[in-house]
Amino acid sequence: MTSTLQTGFSIAVAAYLLIRMEKRLDELAIAINNLEKGVAKYFGEM
Repeated sequence: MTSTLQTGFSIAVAAYLLIRMEKRLDELAIAINNLEKGVAKYFGEM
């Protein structure tokens, strides 16, 4: 019983952290794309 609860809790925590990380990774990808556009515009490569 205790082992099952510990495993379930671990899975719940891991899922929560992965969902939060996915949002942050999406935001990071958008920021990198914006930076790439800014650098290209600054150096006139577009």
